[in-house]
Amino acid sequence: MNFFEKMRKVCRPFRIIIGLILIGVGFFTGNAWFYLGVIPLLAGLTNFCPACILSKKCDLK
Repeated sequence: MNFFEKMRKVCRPFRIIIGLILIGVGFFTGNAWFYLGVIPLLAGLTNFCPACILSKKCDLK
């Protein structure tokens, strides 16, 4: 199993968790910049992997 196959299994839940954390921090601190956590959240929910597209070495099923 190469690096990109391992990344595929970890990447989606990681993006969802990071997105939720950033949105939560933005909500509690009032800092609107943290609402950019919507981007990794949507990327995780839609199974869109920017790293896979840029590297062209892994494809999502």
